[in-house]
Amino acid sequence: MPEPTTAAPTAGACDERFARLRELLTGYLDSGEELGAAIAVTVDGEPVVDIWGGWADTERTTPWQRDTITNVWSCTKTVTALAALVLVERGLLDVDAPVSRYWPEFAAAGKERVLVRHLLSHTSGVAAWNPPMTVPDMYDAPAAAARLAAQEPWWEPGTASGYHLINYGHLVGELIRRIDGRSLGQFVAEEIAGPLGADFHIGLPDSEFDRVSNVVPPPQVPLDPAIVAAAPLLLRAFAGPAGLAEECTTPEWRRAEIGGANGHGNARALARIQSVVACGGEVDGVRLLSPRTIDLIFDTQSSGPDLVLGAPLRFGIGYGLPSPAAVHIPDRRVCFWGGWGGSLIAVDTERRATISYVMNKMGTGLLGNERTYAYANAAFAALG
Repeated sequence: MPEPTTAAPTAGACDERFARLRELLTGYLDSGEELGAAIAVTVDGEPVVDIWGGWADTERTTPWQRDTITNVWSCTKTVTALAALVLVERGLLDVDAPVSRYWPEFAAAGKERVLVRHLLSHTSGVAAWNPPMTVPDMYDAPAAAARLAAQEPWWEPGTASGYHLINYGHLVGELIRRIDGRSLGQFVAEEIAGPLGADFHIGLPDSEFDRVSNVVPPPQVPLDPAIVAAAPLLLRAFAGPAGLAEECTTPEWRRAEIGGANGHGNARALARIQSVVACGGEVDGVRLLSPRTIDLIFDTQSSGPDLVLGAPLRFGIGYGLPSPAAVHIPDRRVCFWGGWGGSLIAVDTERRATISYVMNKMGTGLLGNERTYAYANAAFAALG
């Protein structure tokens, strides 16, 4: 257990039904297991929990504030997926079409039968760059995407998932750029975050840097041989780029548009954006999707051991779905995903609710850690 430390007090509003969330956040901050964090829950598009607390820096000199933002890692993928679904809604993107219809170069090296749904569900066979790249190589998104277009798939597309760890946003983002003309970051800013009033950025302006709480890398733990054995592509996918935890505090990382990993925002912003999915496609007069398009999210594309992560996962189009590995996600019409270190965004369409958690002190675990599970379980229990 970490040494107890004096935490900055929690702030924000919390409906009494969700009081357990504030208790948990306060407890983890007081124990030092959290450094700084925020939790948000919406129901029918309205915030019922919007709390935060702790410190934005390891020196514990700057309190985590209402407008503090941080790198949310793979929670970014849910926003990237939503951007693609907006194009589906507008009739500009067909999930059953080959990717090469919109991005002709992608048909190279045997990928002519890779469908748009395969990119969105981690079943395309293009799980990472081959050969591996450095982190700075990723900052030129079109060039990085071109390298992915030229390579062979690692398995038969559509037959299994292999988590697209970092390159998910390069693949989906290039598809969006080819159709719309705008970069992924521009599209999200102008078509999603802006209309919804959500403080979320894929490609952070320099003017917002002073609000960022840098993440604290998780402790290094040796790879479990059993996991390596169950995930034949794990080492290959994780081979590059390396050094993400070290690079993610640099100005270059923040400015880049890495739609699989470098979204900057807070729990309130993630909950606000995904409340569109929770509420049938429209929130506060902003309609992005129809119920028919939302149904695509819950169309199972793969179910079973993931070739990269090794765990039994289930993917719909753009989001994870309840599965044996997702012990914190109830088996109902819920879609979700988490970020490296423990962050979470979950959407319960039956309860018309979203649950979001972001933090700066990263933990270990595949789909979260003790804190993630505790917050999620408490929130789902309160929703009933």
